[in-house]
Amino acid sequence: MDTSLSLYQLLDPAVLADPYPLYRRLREQDPVHWDPFLHAWIVTRYQDAVTVLHRFSADRIRTPEQLSRMGCDGLNPIARVMLKQLLFMDAPAHSRLRGLAAAAFSPRRVEMLRVHIHEIAEGLIERILNRERGEMDVIGDFAEPFPAIVTAEMLGVPTADYVQLKDWSGDFAEMLGNLQHNAGRAPRLLDSLEEMTMYFRAAIREKEKRPSEGLIYSLMTAEVDGGRLTEEEVIANSILTMVGGQETTTNLIGNGLLILLRHPEQLARLTADLSLIPSAVEELLRLDSPVQHTARIAPEDTMLGGKQILKGQSVIAVMGAGNRDPERFPDPDRLDVEREDNRHLAFGWAAHFCFGATLARMEGQIAFSTLLRRLLQIELTSAPLEWRENLGLRGLRALPVRFDVTANAQKQCELSTVS
Repeated sequence: MDTSLSLYQLLDPAVLADPYPLYRRLREQDPVHWDPFLHAWIVTRYQDAVTVLHRFSADRIRTPEQLSRMGCDGLNPIARVMLKQLLFMDAPAHSRLRGLAAAAFSPRRVEMLRVHIHEIAEGLIERILNRERGEMDVIGDFAEPFPAIVTAEMLGVPTADYVQLKDWSGDFAEMLGNLQHNAGRAPRLLDSLEEMTMYFRAAIREKEKRPSEGLIYSLMTAEVDGGRLTEEEVIANSILTMVGGQETTTNLIGNGLLILLRHPEQLARLTADLSLIPSAVEELLRLDSPVQHTARIAPEDTMLGGKQILKGQSVIAVMGAGNRDPERFPDPDRLDVEREDNRHLAFGWAAHFCFGATLARMEGQIAFSTLLRRLLQIELTSAPLEWRENLGLRGLRALPVRFDVTANAQKQCELSTVS
C-alpha cells in the first residue's frame, strides 16, 4: 500500500526533522486525504482546517467501555482522565469547564505576572552565564524549566516541584501525541498518570486546609449555575493545564530559536530592534507550530474539499500545514519577523482556541527578548539535532548553542557602570 502521503511518515527521522515537504505534497495533491493507516481524513489547507476546528466535534476519546470491547482495558485509566478534560469536550460541558479555567488566564491577570515572569527568565540566564562555559542546551537549561516554573506558580503548587511536573508533562504529552505508535510505553505512562493524580489530590487536600491563589484553588471553588466541579474534574484539568502550559511553550522557544539561528539576517534584524519581538513570536508560531495537528469527529455527513466525510469518521486538521498554505499566507515558507497579517492556527480556533494563549505569547516574548539581549553572538554548534518522536507535539530533545562569554561579561560590566 502507498504510504507516500501518510502522516505515518513522520516516524521517519528525516521527515520528523522537516515535515513541511510532506505537508506540501498533501496540500497540493490531495488536500482532503483518506489515510488508511490512521483510519482518518487528513486536512491540510488553511480554510479546511478552520472549518474542521470550528464545526466538527472534539468529543473523540473512546470510553472505557469501548476500550474494553477492543481488548484495551489497560488504557482505561487514561481514558477516564481524558473524558473529563475540556480539550475533548463539546458544549455545553466544554463551555462550563472552559469558563472556569480561562478565568485564571485572563489577559489582565497574566499581565500582572509580567514582571515576575521576566524575573524567572533572568534568573535562569544568570545561572547559565555564571557557569562561564559559553555554551548551553537551550531546551534543558532554559526552554524546559522556564515554563515549568511559571506553570507551577499558575497552578498554585510549589515551584520547587517543577522538575517532577516537567517529567510528568512529557509523559502525558506522549499519551496525547504518540501512544498509539509506541504501545510498549503504556506501563510507564500509566504509572505517571497515577502519580500525577495522587499529587493533585494531595494539592486539593492542602488547599482545603490552607487556601491560596492558583488555578487548582480557582477550579475547586468556582461555581457555574450553582454547581461546582467534581474533584476528578479538578484533577483532570489541572493535569491538562500543566501539560499545555509546559510542552507548547518549550517547543515554541526551541523551535523558534532554531529557526532564527538558521536565518541570521532575520536574527540580526530582531536583535537590533527588540520591539519586533511580538510579531516575531507570531511568525515563529506560524512557521513551526508547537502543536502540529489535532483530531475531530464529523458530527454528520459532510462534504469537504470535494470528498464525502461520513458521520463519526475522524478528521485530522494539520495546523502545521494550514499555517504554510500559500492561499492564506504569501510566500509561506519564508521567515518574516515583521509579517502583519498572521492569523495562524497554532493556538487552534473558535471554541477550543487555547485559553492559555495570552500567557504563552507573553512567555515567548519574554523568553526571546531575554535570550537575544543577554546571550551575545549566539550560534548553533556542530552537534546533530534530534527531534522528539511525537506526531502531534513538535519539539527538539536538545538545542546546543554557543555564545561569546567575553562579550557578555563586557556588556554586563558596561551595564553595571551605567547603573
